This record gives sequence, C-alpha cells and structure tokens, in this order.
Amino acid sequence: MKKIRAAVVGYGNIGKYVVEALEAATDFEIAGIVRRASSLAQGEESKYKVVSSLEQLEGVDVAILCTPSRLVEQSAEAALKLGISTVDSFDIHTGIADMRARLDVIAREHNAASLISAGWDPGSDSVVRALLEVCAPQGITYTNFGPGMSMGHTVAVKAIAGVKAALSMTIPVGTGIHRRMVYIELEEGYDFAKVAEAIKTDAYFIHDETHVIQVDSVEALKDMGHGVNMVRKGVSGKTQNQRFEFNMSIDNPGLTSQILVAGARAVLRQKPGCYTMIEIPVIDFLAGEREEIIRRLV
Repeated sequence: MKKIRAAVVGYGNIGKYVVEALEAATDFEIAGIVRRASSLAQGEESKYKVVSSLEQLEGVDVAILCTPSRLVEQSAEAALKLGISTVDSFDIHTGIADMRARLDVIAREHNAASLISAGWDPGSDSVVRALLEVCAPQGITYTNFGPGMSMGHTVAVKAIAGVKAALSMTIPVGTGIHRRMVYIELEEGYDFAKVAEAIKTDAYFIHDETHVIQVDSVEALKDMGHGVNMVRKGVSGKTQNQRFEFNMSIDNPGLTSQILVAGARAVLRQKPGCYTMIEIPVIDFLAGEREEIIRRLV
C-alpha cells in the first residue's frame, strides 16, 4: 500500500515530536523537513532532506505545520496554493472560525484540504466537548487546563522584546478560569516592569490573571507535563442532573504531535476545503481498514 508522504514544516519542539510520531506510523513516510534558511545546518534530522521551502520537496501529499500559531495561516496558504493539503495545531480559539473561512476559499480553489486547530485543545478536546453536548444538549461545560506548561503561551512570551527565555504555566482556578504564571529570563538592558506589562497585555494573556516572575534559569523549571479536567452538567431530554467528567494527564508536545499525524491522515480523506476536528468523522483519523476498525471499536 502506498504510504502517505508528509512534509514537516518547522523543526522546533513540536516538529521534532512530529518526526518521531511519523516514524512510528506505518502508513507514513517523511518527504522532508522545511526550516528557516538560517537553520538549515543539518543535525539530528540529517537522515531526512532539509530544505527552506515546500517547493524543494517532491511528491508531498500533506504538510504538517509546526510553526507558531501566529505564523500558521501564511504557512497554510502557501502550501495550499501548491495543491498540498495541510494540518496544523493553531491554538488561538477566538481566531479559528475566521481563519477557517479564509483558508476554505483557498483550499477549494487549489483542490486541496486543510485541517486547522488539530492539537488537543483546540482539537481532540473539542471533539469531547461536542460529544458531551450530544449527551446533554442543555447545560454548561467547564474546561480546566493544567497545571502544566502551555506551549502556545510560552512561544508568545518568547516573541516579546526583552525576553531571553520563557515558560508559561497554566494553573486551573476552577469553572474554566485559569491563572497564568509566566517565568522569564530577561535580556540585558531591558526594564522588567515594561516587559511584564507587554506580556500581560498580549492577546494570549489579557483575559486571564497573569503573574510575571523573573528567574535566573527557565530551564530549571521546565516540565512538558500538562492535563485537562472537563466537566459537563446538563439535561438529557427532560432529565435533569446529568453529569459527565473527562480527565487526562499528558506530555504536551507528545500528544499534540500524535494528533497532528492522525489529522494528516484524516485530511487526505476529505473533499477540498478547510475543516476543524469536529467536522471530520473520528474513524478518518485512525489507521487501518474501515471494516476492521468498526468491528473493533463499535
């Protein structure tokens, strides 16, 4: 059976884990890795072709975008215009619907498909939230993250002028409310108060209680562990007091990369257009024969 040829776009934290997940998936092969021109010196990824643009790779079926969320849309647009399907883990919840609409037009025009926000939240947690609402159409769902490192928030902090290194921890307060604990190493010559204010007013942090703390070593604090507790209390038909709870404790980049690889498989089974995970049948994310999957899981 012909293997899916996947390109990994970006070789930071997530990109490295995606390579591992692709190596473990029997239905994929790695077409190459796309990095910034300034990062092309080959190191641990040297067994794969490393290039500075997707055009330099041959026979790519799908591009797995491992860039920071604020760069995802331009990366997806570039790939889709080449007729290459994409999957990403864009995690700015408020921007998902609008980005989906814009990429949908481009994907259809170039006969490709795009799956956006295919991490664990947004992503697999979105699917769980949808299923809980199926079970209890009326009610409230609370999604509580952590305690753990938020990769998206950490990357956002690192992009702020004056930040040498950063770690953003998400601390659940309860009922879907979170506290952000941000630890930074400061570049020489920068004022801590001004950098802290820039972090607190960034779109990633402005809606949460955020504390910024200067430390000597971010690396000494770093732990990739994360988790979620999701609770829905609602009504099934006219029956009150239905309660559902979902918990997980995970390695953040490890789970994100696994879902991205599953999403790369699923997106190629869709018609041209742009999708989120709740729009795609769950079975499309799984490897193997459809009939066997149904017999095993239904």
